[in-house]
Amino acid sequence: MGNSKKSPKLPIQQILILAICRVAEPIALTSVFPYLPEMIESLNVPKNNVAKWAGIASAAFSLTQAVTGVLWGRASDRWGRKTAILAGVTCAIFSSLLFGFSSSLAMAIIARSLAGITNGNVGTYRTVVAELIPEKELQPRAFSIMPLVFTMGSIFGPVLGGTLANPAVNFPNAFGNSALFKKYPYALPNIAASLLFAIGLVAGTLFLKETLDSRKHKRDYGRVLGKRMIRAFERAKSKIRRHSDSETTPLLKDSRSSVSTGHCNDATQLHPKISERIGLMYTIYGICAILIQFFIFPVVARQFGVLTTLKSASVLFPIAYLLTPFTVLFPTPLTQQIVIFLILLLKGGATIFAFPCMGIMLTNSTPSLRVLGTLNGVATSVSAIGRAIGPAIEGWMFSVGLNIGYVILSWWTLAVIAALGAIPVWHLIDMEGPTSEEPAADESADLEDHDSSTAEPRPGTDEAVGQTPAIAIQQRRNSKLTRSGTNESGLVMQPGSINSVESPLAMNYSSPMRSRRKDAC
Repeated sequence: MGNSKKSPKLPIQQILILAICRVAEPIALTSVFPYLPEMIESLNVPKNNVAKWAGIASAAFSLTQAVTGVLWGRASDRWGRKTAILAGVTCAIFSSLLFGFSSSLAMAIIARSLAGITNGNVGTYRTVVAELIPEKELQPRAFSIMPLVFTMGSIFGPVLGGTLANPAVNFPNAFGNSALFKKYPYALPNIAASLLFAIGLVAGTLFLKETLDSRKHKRDYGRVLGKRMIRAFERAKSKIRRHSDSETTPLLKDSRSSVSTGHCNDATQLHPKISERIGLMYTIYGICAILIQFFIFPVVARQFGVLTTLKSASVLFPIAYLLTPFTVLFPTPLTQQIVIFLILLLKGGATIFAFPCMGIMLTNSTPSLRVLGTLNGVATSVSAIGRAIGPAIEGWMFSVGLNIGYVILSWWTLAVIAALGAIPVWHLIDMEGPTSEEPAADESADLEDHDSSTAEPRPGTDEAVGQTPAIAIQQRRNSKLTRSGTNESGLVMQPGSINSVESPLAMNYSSPMRSRRKDAC
Protein backbone atom coordinates (compact mmCIF):
# COMPACT_ATOMS: atom_id res chain seq x y z
CA MET A 1 0.00 0.00 0.00
CA GLY A 2 1.51 3.31 -1.12
CA ASN A 3 2.13 6.27 1.15
CA SER A 4 -0.98 8.37 0.83
CA LYS A 5 0.08 10.93 3.46
CA LYS A 6 0.30 14.39 1.94
CA SER A 7 3.35 16.54 2.58
CA PRO A 8 2.64 19.48 4.93
CA LYS A 9 2.16 22.90 3.39
CA LEU A 10 2.60 26.41 4.69
CA PRO A 11 -0.63 28.16 5.77
CA ILE A 12 -0.07 30.96 3.26
CA GLN A 13 -3.24 32.87 4.10
CA GLN A 14 -2.51 33.12 7.83
CA ILE A 15 1.14 34.01 7.22
CA LEU A 16 0.04 36.78 4.83
CA ILE A 17 -2.35 38.20 7.45
CA LEU A 18 0.40 38.02 10.06
CA ALA A 19 2.79 39.83 7.69
CA ILE A 20 0.25 42.63 7.16
CA CYS A 21 0.05 43.10 10.93
CA ARG A 22 3.85 42.96 11.26
CA VAL A 23 5.07 45.16 8.40
CA ALA A 24 3.91 48.43 9.96
CA GLU A 25 6.22 48.00 12.97
CA PRO A 26 9.59 48.18 11.13
CA ILE A 27 8.22 50.98 8.94
CA ALA A 28 7.26 53.03 11.99
CA LEU A 29 10.56 52.18 13.70
CA THR A 30 12.86 53.15 10.81
CA SER A 31 10.82 55.99 9.27
CA VAL A 32 11.96 58.38 12.03
CA PHE A 33 15.68 57.96 11.31
CA PRO A 34 15.95 60.37 8.33
CA TYR A 35 14.31 63.31 10.10
CA LEU A 36 14.95 62.63 13.81
CA PRO A 37 17.95 65.03 14.20
CA GLU A 38 16.08 67.73 12.29
CA MET A 39 12.97 67.19 14.41
CA ILE A 40 14.97 67.36 17.67
CA GLU A 41 16.54 70.61 16.51
CA SER A 42 13.10 72.05 15.67
CA LEU A 43 12.04 71.45 19.30
CA ASN A 44 14.36 74.30 20.46
CA VAL A 45 17.33 72.05 21.25
CA PRO A 46 20.79 73.62 20.74
CA LYS A 47 22.74 72.22 17.81
CA ASN A 48 25.55 70.88 19.96
CA ASN A 49 23.01 68.77 21.93
CA VAL A 50 21.00 67.47 18.98
CA ALA A 51 23.04 64.27 18.58
CA LYS A 52 22.78 63.50 22.31
CA TRP A 53 19.00 63.91 22.47
CA ALA A 54 18.48 62.07 19.20
CA GLY A 55 20.39 59.14 20.69
CA ILE A 56 18.32 59.34 23.88
CA ALA A 57 15.08 59.31 21.86
CA SER A 58 16.27 56.25 19.94
CA ALA A 59 17.45 54.48 23.10
CA ALA A 60 14.13 55.21 24.86
CA PHE A 61 12.35 53.00 22.33
CA SER A 62 14.68 50.04 22.86
CA LEU A 63 14.87 50.36 26.65
CA THR A 64 11.11 50.45 27.15
CA GLN A 65 10.74 47.56 24.71
CA ALA A 66 13.24 45.59 26.80
CA VAL A 67 11.24 46.26 29.96
CA THR A 68 7.89 45.19 28.49
CA GLY A 69 8.91 42.34 26.18
CA VAL A 70 8.39 39.65 28.82
CA LEU A 71 5.08 41.19 29.87
CA TRP A 72 3.76 41.01 26.31
CA GLY A 73 4.88 37.40 26.10
CA ARG A 74 3.08 36.51 29.32
CA ALA A 75 -0.01 38.35 28.15
CA SER A 76 -0.06 36.30 24.95
CA ASP A 77 0.28 33.08 27.00
CA ARG A 78 -2.66 34.07 29.19
CA TRP A 79 -5.12 35.96 26.97
CA GLY A 80 -4.14 34.68 23.54
CA ARG A 81 -1.75 35.52 20.71
CA LYS A 82 -4.33 37.37 18.64
CA THR A 83 -5.45 39.50 21.58
CA ALA A 84 -1.87 40.54 22.36
CA ILE A 85 -1.10 41.35 18.72
CA LEU A 86 -4.23 43.43 18.19
CA ALA A 87 -3.71 45.28 21.49
CA GLY A 88 -0.13 46.11 20.52
CA VAL A 89 -1.13 47.32 17.04
CA THR A 90 -3.89 49.50 18.50
CA CYS A 91 -1.53 51.12 21.00
CA ALA A 92 1.06 51.64 18.24
CA ILE A 93 -1.42 53.74 16.26
CA PHE A 94 -1.75 56.24 19.13
CA SER A 95 1.97 56.30 19.97
CA SER A 96 2.85 57.06 16.33
CA LEU A 97 0.36 59.92 16.17
CA LEU A 98 1.59 61.27 19.51
CA PHE A 99 5.18 61.36 18.24
CA GLY A 100 4.20 63.05 14.98
CA PHE A 101 2.31 65.81 16.81
CA SER A 102 4.95 66.34 19.51
CA SER A 103 5.48 69.99 20.35
CA SER A 104 8.27 69.60 22.91
CA LEU A 105 11.31 67.44 23.51
CA ALA A 106 9.77 65.78 26.57
CA MET A 107 6.64 64.90 24.60
CA ALA A 108 8.72 63.38 21.80
CA ILE A 109 10.75 61.20 24.20
CA ILE A 110 7.58 60.08 26.00
CA ALA A 111 6.01 59.19 22.66
CA ARG A 112 9.07 57.13 21.66
CA SER A 113 8.97 55.40 25.04
CA LEU A 114 5.30 54.55 24.55
CA ALA A 115 6.15 53.24 21.08
CA GLY A 116 8.72 50.91 22.64
CA ILE A 117 6.22 49.78 25.28
CA THR A 118 3.63 48.91 22.62
CA ASN A 119 6.16 47.27 20.30
CA GLY A 120 6.87 44.22 22.46
CA ASN A 121 5.01 41.76 20.25
CA VAL A 122 8.00 40.78 18.13
CA GLY A 123 8.27 37.57 20.13
CA THR A 124 4.52 36.98 19.84
CA TYR A 125 4.77 36.96 16.05
CA ARG A 126 7.48 34.30 16.26
CA THR A 127 5.28 32.32 18.64
CA VAL A 128 2.36 32.39 16.21
CA VAL A 129 4.61 31.19 13.38
CA ALA A 130 5.89 28.35 15.57
CA GLU A 131 2.35 27.28 16.47
CA LEU A 132 1.06 27.57 12.91
CA ILE A 133 3.93 25.49 11.48
CA PRO A 134 5.03 22.76 13.92
CA GLU A 135 6.62 20.62 11.15
CA LYS A 136 10.41 20.81 11.29
CA GLU A 137 10.82 20.45 7.52
CA LEU A 138 8.87 23.70 7.04
CA GLN A 139 10.54 25.69 9.82
CA PRO A 140 13.41 27.19 7.75
CA ARG A 141 11.05 28.76 5.23
CA ALA A 142 8.41 29.67 7.82
CA PHE A 143 10.83 31.38 10.21
CA SER A 144 12.42 33.33 7.35
CA ILE A 145 9.16 35.08 6.46
CA MET A 146 8.91 37.45 9.45
CA PRO A 147 12.56 38.60 9.11
CA LEU A 148 11.82 39.08 5.40
CA VAL A 149 8.87 41.29 6.32
CA PHE A 150 11.09 43.24 8.73
CA THR A 151 13.72 43.69 6.01
CA MET A 152 11.17 45.01 3.55
CA GLY A 153 9.72 47.35 6.16
CA SER A 154 13.20 48.58 7.12
CA ILE A 155 13.91 49.41 3.47
CA PHE A 156 10.60 51.16 2.91
CA GLY A 157 10.52 52.97 6.29
CA PRO A 158 13.39 55.47 5.74
CA VAL A 159 12.08 56.24 2.25
CA LEU A 160 8.63 56.94 3.69
CA GLY A 161 9.98 59.10 6.51
CA GLY A 162 12.43 61.04 4.37
CA THR A 163 9.85 61.65 1.64
CA LEU A 164 6.91 62.75 3.78
CA ALA A 165 8.77 64.73 6.45
CA ASN A 166 8.23 68.51 6.35
CA PRO A 167 5.80 68.36 3.40
CA ALA A 168 5.06 72.09 3.46
CA VAL A 169 8.68 72.73 2.41
CA ASN A 170 9.33 69.67 0.24
CA PHE A 171 6.01 69.79 -1.62
CA PRO A 172 4.88 73.41 -1.57
CA ASN A 173 2.36 72.91 -4.39
CA ALA A 174 0.46 70.25 -2.44
CA PHE A 175 1.03 71.22 1.22
CA GLY A 176 2.46 74.75 1.12
CA ASN A 177 -0.75 76.32 2.40
CA SER A 178 -1.45 73.72 5.08
CA ALA A 179 -1.38 75.30 8.53
CA LEU A 180 -1.42 71.82 10.11
CA PHE A 181 1.79 70.63 8.45
CA LYS A 182 3.48 73.97 9.00
CA LYS A 183 2.84 73.68 12.73
CA TYR A 184 3.60 69.92 12.84
CA PRO A 185 6.07 69.30 10.00
CA TYR A 186 6.72 65.67 11.00
CA ALA A 187 3.13 64.55 11.45
CA LEU A 188 2.58 63.25 7.90
CA PRO A 189 5.01 60.25 8.02
CA ASN A 190 3.53 59.22 11.36
CA ILE A 191 -0.01 59.55 10.01
CA ALA A 192 1.03 57.26 7.15
CA ALA A 193 2.52 54.77 9.62
CA SER A 194 -0.67 54.88 11.69
CA LEU A 195 -2.74 54.11 8.59
CA LEU A 196 -0.55 51.04 7.98
CA PHE A 197 -1.12 49.97 11.59
CA ALA A 198 -4.87 50.48 11.08
CA ILE A 199 -4.80 48.22 8.00
CA GLY A 200 -3.03 45.54 10.05
CA LEU A 201 -5.55 45.96 12.86
CA VAL A 202 -8.52 45.45 10.52
CA ALA A 203 -6.91 42.50 8.73
CA GLY A 204 -5.92 40.83 12.01
CA THR A 205 -9.33 41.33 13.59
CA LEU A 206 -11.22 39.87 10.64
CA PHE A 207 -8.97 37.06 9.46
CA LEU A 208 -6.17 36.14 11.92
CA LYS A 209 -6.63 32.83 13.76
CA GLU A 210 -5.92 32.34 17.43
CA THR A 211 -3.15 29.75 17.92
CA LEU A 212 -3.01 29.44 21.73
CA ASP A 213 -4.25 25.95 22.67
CA SER A 214 -6.51 27.10 25.48
CA ARG A 215 -8.28 29.74 23.37
CA LYS A 216 -8.18 28.72 19.73
CA HIS A 217 -11.41 26.73 19.97
CA LYS A 218 -13.41 29.65 21.35
CA ARG A 219 -15.76 31.61 19.12
CA ASP A 220 -13.99 34.52 17.38
CA TYR A 221 -16.56 37.16 16.43
CA GLY A 222 -14.00 39.05 14.35
CA ARG A 223 -13.40 36.06 12.10
CA VAL A 224 -17.16 35.40 11.93
CA LEU A 225 -17.62 38.93 10.60
CA GLY A 226 -14.71 38.45 8.20
CA LYS A 227 -16.24 35.29 6.74
CA ARG A 228 -19.56 37.05 6.25
CA MET A 229 -17.84 39.93 4.48
CA ILE A 230 -16.02 37.50 2.17
CA ARG A 231 -19.28 35.73 1.30
CA ALA A 232 -21.00 39.07 0.60
CA PHE A 233 -18.08 40.16 -1.58
CA GLU A 234 -18.12 36.91 -3.54
CA ARG A 235 -21.88 37.24 -4.16
CA ALA A 236 -21.44 40.83 -5.35
CA LYS A 237 -18.53 39.85 -7.58
CA SER A 238 -20.54 37.05 -9.18
CA LYS A 239 -23.39 39.48 -9.93
CA ILE A 240 -20.98 41.96 -11.50
CA ARG A 241 -19.41 39.17 -13.58
CA ARG A 242 -22.80 38.01 -14.84
CA HIS A 243 -23.74 41.58 -15.72
CA SER A 244 -20.44 42.31 -17.49
CA ASP A 245 -20.56 39.14 -19.58
CA SER A 246 -23.25 40.74 -21.75
CA GLU A 247 -21.23 43.87 -22.41
CA THR A 248 -17.95 44.64 -24.11
CA THR A 249 -15.42 46.55 -22.00
CA PRO A 250 -12.36 47.45 -24.12
CA LEU A 251 -12.89 51.15 -23.45
CA LEU A 252 -13.09 50.53 -19.71
CA LYS A 253 -9.88 48.51 -19.80
CA ASP A 254 -8.04 51.23 -21.74
CA SER A 255 -9.23 53.94 -19.36
CA ARG A 256 -8.20 51.83 -16.39
CA SER A 257 -4.75 51.40 -17.89
CA SER A 258 -4.38 55.11 -18.61
CA VAL A 259 -5.50 56.06 -15.11
CA SER A 260 -3.03 53.60 -13.60
CA THR A 261 -0.21 54.95 -15.76
CA GLY A 262 -1.00 58.51 -14.80
CA HIS A 263 -1.02 57.57 -11.12
CA CYS A 264 2.41 55.98 -11.40
CA ASN A 265 3.78 59.08 -13.15
CA ASP A 266 2.40 61.35 -10.42
CA ALA A 267 3.86 59.10 -7.70
CA THR A 268 7.25 59.20 -9.41
CA GLN A 269 7.20 63.00 -9.44
CA LEU A 270 6.55 63.10 -5.68
CA HIS A 271 9.93 61.62 -4.73
CA PRO A 272 12.61 64.20 -4.00
CA LYS A 273 16.08 63.87 -5.48
CA ILE A 274 18.47 61.83 -3.41
CA SER A 275 21.98 60.56 -3.93
CA GLU A 276 21.71 58.17 -6.85
CA ARG A 277 24.67 56.04 -5.87
CA ILE A 278 23.60 55.52 -2.26
CA GLY A 279 20.00 54.93 -3.31
CA LEU A 280 21.12 52.37 -5.88
CA MET A 281 23.31 50.62 -3.31
CA TYR A 282 20.48 50.25 -0.81
CA THR A 283 18.05 49.18 -3.51
CA ILE A 284 20.36 46.41 -4.70
CA TYR A 285 21.02 45.39 -1.10
CA GLY A 286 17.31 45.19 -0.38
CA ILE A 287 16.67 43.04 -3.45
CA CYS A 288 19.57 40.73 -2.57
CA ALA A 289 18.38 40.44 1.04
CA ILE A 290 14.89 39.43 -0.07
CA LEU A 291 16.22 36.83 -2.50
CA ILE A 292 18.63 35.37 0.07
CA GLN A 293 16.02 35.26 2.80
CA PHE A 294 13.25 33.62 0.86
CA PHE A 295 15.07 31.38 -1.62
CA ILE A 296 18.62 30.63 -0.42
CA PHE A 297 18.25 30.38 3.35
CA PRO A 298 15.54 27.64 3.40
CA VAL A 299 17.60 25.45 1.05
CA VAL A 300 20.81 25.90 3.06
CA ALA A 301 19.06 25.29 6.39
CA ARG A 302 17.44 22.08 5.12
CA GLN A 303 20.69 20.86 3.57
CA PHE A 304 23.09 21.52 6.46
CA GLY A 305 20.76 21.87 9.44
CA VAL A 306 19.69 24.88 11.45
CA LEU A 307 22.42 24.60 14.10
CA THR A 308 25.26 24.31 11.55
CA THR A 309 23.87 27.28 9.63
CA LEU A 310 23.72 29.37 12.81
CA LYS A 311 27.32 28.46 13.73
CA SER A 312 28.55 29.45 10.27
CA ALA A 313 26.67 32.77 10.36
CA SER A 314 28.11 33.63 13.80
CA VAL A 315 31.65 33.42 12.38
CA LEU A 316 30.89 35.94 9.60
CA PHE A 317 30.02 38.84 11.92
CA PRO A 318 33.53 39.48 13.38
CA ILE A 319 35.06 39.03 9.92
CA ALA A 320 32.78 41.72 8.46
CA TYR A 321 33.60 44.17 11.27
CA LEU A 322 37.34 43.53 10.99
CA LEU A 323 37.36 44.19 7.22
CA THR A 324 35.20 47.34 7.17
CA PRO A 325 37.82 49.99 8.19
CA PHE A 326 40.28 48.76 5.56
CA THR A 327 37.99 49.89 2.74
CA VAL A 328 39.64 53.35 2.91
CA LEU A 329 42.80 51.79 1.44
CA PHE A 330 41.20 51.42 -1.98
CA PRO A 331 42.26 54.15 -4.41
CA THR A 332 38.96 55.60 -5.69
CA PRO A 333 35.60 56.38 -4.03
CA LEU A 334 33.85 54.06 -6.47
CA THR A 335 35.97 51.04 -5.53
CA GLN A 336 35.59 51.91 -1.85
CA GLN A 337 31.81 51.93 -2.17
CA ILE A 338 31.81 48.65 -4.10
CA VAL A 339 33.86 46.94 -1.39
CA ILE A 340 31.68 48.48 1.34
CA PHE A 341 28.64 47.10 -0.44
CA LEU A 342 30.18 43.62 -0.59
CA ILE A 343 30.96 43.75 3.14
CA LEU A 344 27.45 45.04 3.81
CA LEU A 345 26.10 42.10 1.84
CA LEU A 346 28.31 39.71 3.85
CA LYS A 347 27.12 41.11 7.17
CA GLY A 348 23.51 41.29 5.95
CA GLY A 349 23.67 37.71 4.73
CA ALA A 350 24.93 36.58 8.13
CA THR A 351 22.06 38.45 9.80
CA ILE A 352 19.53 36.97 7.38
CA PHE A 353 20.76 33.45 8.19
CA ALA A 354 21.23 33.98 11.94
CA PHE A 355 17.89 35.47 12.97
CA PRO A 356 15.59 32.74 11.60
CA CYS A 357 17.95 30.08 12.95
CA MET A 358 17.83 31.64 16.42
CA GLY A 359 14.05 31.71 16.20
CA ILE A 360 13.93 28.03 15.29
CA MET A 361 16.42 27.06 18.00
CA LEU A 362 14.50 29.08 20.58
CA THR A 363 11.22 27.44 19.59
CA ASN A 364 12.71 23.94 19.66
CA SER A 365 14.17 24.53 23.14
CA THR A 366 10.73 25.26 24.60
CA PRO A 367 9.33 22.39 26.71
CA SER A 368 5.72 23.40 26.07
CA LEU A 369 3.75 25.71 23.81
CA ARG A 370 2.12 27.18 26.90
CA VAL A 371 5.28 29.13 27.77
CA LEU A 372 6.48 29.85 24.23
CA GLY A 373 5.10 33.40 24.29
CA THR A 374 6.91 34.22 27.52
CA LEU A 375 10.16 32.75 26.23
CA ASN A 376 9.96 34.80 23.03
CA GLY A 377 9.20 37.84 25.18
CA VAL A 378 12.44 37.27 27.08
CA ALA A 379 14.30 37.05 23.76
CA THR A 380 12.71 40.31 22.63
CA SER A 381 13.77 42.05 25.85
CA VAL A 382 17.37 40.83 25.59
CA SER A 383 17.54 41.91 21.95
CA ALA A 384 16.16 45.34 22.84
CA ILE A 385 18.80 45.77 25.55
CA GLY A 386 21.49 45.11 22.95
CA ARG A 387 19.98 47.68 20.59
CA ALA A 388 19.84 50.22 23.41
CA ILE A 389 23.39 49.91 24.73
CA GLY A 390 25.04 49.10 21.38
CA PRO A 391 24.97 52.63 19.90
CA ALA A 392 26.11 54.12 23.21
CA ILE A 393 29.15 51.81 23.46
CA GLU A 394 30.02 52.24 19.81
CA GLY A 395 29.67 56.03 19.93
CA TRP A 396 31.90 56.20 22.99
CA MET A 397 34.57 53.97 21.38
CA PHE A 398 34.44 56.06 18.20
CA SER A 399 35.09 59.23 20.23
CA VAL A 400 37.97 57.57 22.08
CA GLY A 401 39.49 56.32 18.82
CA LEU A 402 39.13 59.75 17.23
CA ASN A 403 40.95 61.39 20.15
CA ILE A 404 43.88 58.95 20.09
CA GLY A 405 44.09 58.79 16.28
CA TYR A 406 42.71 55.25 15.78
CA VAL A 407 39.19 55.40 14.32
CA ILE A 408 39.56 51.68 13.64
CA LEU A 409 39.03 51.11 17.39
CA SER A 410 35.21 51.25 17.15
CA TRP A 411 35.07 48.62 14.41
CA TRP A 412 37.43 46.27 16.19
CA THR A 413 35.35 46.67 19.35
CA LEU A 414 32.37 45.40 17.37
CA ALA A 415 34.49 42.51 16.10
CA VAL A 416 35.50 41.52 19.65
CA ILE A 417 31.87 41.67 20.85
CA ALA A 418 30.74 39.59 17.86
CA ALA A 419 33.48 37.02 18.48
CA LEU A 420 32.49 36.72 22.14
CA GLY A 421 28.88 36.30 21.09
CA ALA A 422 29.81 33.48 18.72
CA ILE A 423 31.40 31.37 21.48
CA PRO A 424 28.17 30.18 23.15
CA VAL A 425 26.65 29.43 19.74
CA TRP A 426 29.18 26.63 19.27
CA HIS A 427 28.02 25.03 22.53
CA LEU A 428 24.34 24.85 21.56
CA ILE A 429 22.54 21.56 20.97
CA ASP A 430 19.49 21.02 18.80
CA MET A 431 16.35 20.10 20.74
CA GLU A 432 13.25 18.21 19.65
CA GLY A 433 10.82 21.11 20.00
CA PRO A 434 7.77 21.90 22.14
CA THR A 435 4.98 19.45 22.79
CA SER A 436 1.38 20.39 22.26
CA GLU A 437 -0.77 19.75 25.33
CA GLU A 438 -4.00 19.21 23.42
CA PRO A 439 -6.02 16.03 24.07
CA ALA A 440 -5.61 13.12 21.72
CA ALA A 441 -7.75 12.99 18.60
CA ASP A 442 -9.97 10.17 19.85
CA GLU A 443 -10.48 11.94 23.19
CA SER A 444 -11.46 15.17 21.44
CA ALA A 445 -13.92 13.29 19.29
CA ASP A 446 -15.43 11.59 22.34
CA LEU A 447 -15.74 14.90 24.17
CA GLU A 448 -17.42 16.48 21.16
CA ASP A 449 -19.82 13.54 20.98
CA HIS A 450 -20.65 14.01 24.64
CA ASP A 451 -21.17 17.76 24.29
CA SER A 452 -23.49 17.29 21.35
CA SER A 453 -25.52 14.62 23.16
CA THR A 454 -25.81 16.17 26.61
CA ALA A 455 -29.38 17.32 26.08
CA GLU A 456 -30.59 14.05 24.61
CA PRO A 457 -28.32 10.98 24.96
CA ARG A 458 -28.16 8.63 22.04
CA PRO A 459 -29.59 5.18 22.82
CA GLY A 460 -27.07 2.42 23.16
CA THR A 461 -24.21 4.68 24.23
CA ASP A 462 -22.38 4.74 27.53
CA GLU A 463 -23.85 8.12 28.40
CA ALA A 464 -27.35 6.73 27.93
CA VAL A 465 -26.83 4.15 30.65
CA GLY A 466 -25.71 6.74 33.16
CA GLN A 467 -21.90 6.50 32.97
CA THR A 468 -19.84 9.67 33.13
CA PRO A 469 -18.07 10.84 29.94
CA ALA A 470 -14.64 10.39 31.58
CA ILE A 471 -15.39 6.69 32.22
CA ALA A 472 -16.77 6.30 28.72
CA ILE A 473 -13.65 7.79 27.15
CA GLN A 474 -11.40 5.65 29.36
CA GLN A 475 -13.34 2.53 28.39
CA ARG A 476 -12.93 3.18 24.69
CA ARG A 477 -9.24 3.91 24.97
CA ASN A 478 -8.53 0.88 27.14
CA SER A 479 -10.61 -1.40 24.95
CA LYS A 480 -8.37 -0.42 22.04
CA LEU A 481 -5.25 -0.97 24.13
CA THR A 482 -6.54 -4.36 25.32
CA ARG A 483 -6.43 -5.65 21.77
CA SER A 484 -2.70 -4.91 21.60
CA GLY A 485 -2.04 -6.26 25.12
CA THR A 486 -0.72 -2.99 26.58
CA ASN A 487 -2.20 -0.12 28.46
CA GLU A 488 -1.53 3.58 28.02
CA SER A 489 1.35 3.50 30.54
CA GLY A 490 3.24 0.90 28.50
CA LEU A 491 2.65 -1.92 31.02
CA VAL A 492 1.55 -5.42 30.03
CA MET A 493 -2.05 -6.30 30.89
CA GLN A 494 -2.80 -9.79 32.19
CA PRO A 495 -5.30 -11.49 29.92
CA GLY A 496 -7.11 -13.00 32.91
CA SER A 497 -7.30 -9.86 35.00
CA ILE A 498 -10.25 -7.54 35.45
CA ASN A 499 -9.98 -5.44 32.33
CA SER A 500 -10.86 -1.82 31.85
CA VAL A 501 -14.12 -2.51 30.04
CA GLU A 502 -15.63 -4.07 33.17
CA SER A 503 -14.15 -1.58 35.63
CA PRO A 504 -12.13 1.32 34.21
CA LEU A 505 -11.07 2.49 37.66
CA ALA A 506 -9.89 -0.93 38.93
CA MET A 507 -7.20 -2.25 36.55
CA ASN A 508 -4.71 -4.99 37.32
CA TYR A 509 -1.36 -4.30 35.72
CA SER A 510 1.66 -6.60 35.56
CA SER A 511 4.90 -4.70 35.29
CA PRO A 512 8.29 -6.32 34.50
CA MET A 513 9.37 -5.71 38.13
CA ARG A 514 6.31 -7.57 39.46
CA SER A 515 7.04 -10.48 37.08
CA ARG A 516 10.57 -10.76 38.40
CA ARG A 517 9.27 -10.87 41.98
CA LYS A 518 6.90 -13.73 41.09
CA ASP A 519 9.77 -15.67 39.51
CA ALA A 520 11.85 -15.14 42.64
CA CYS A 521 9.06 -16.55 44.81
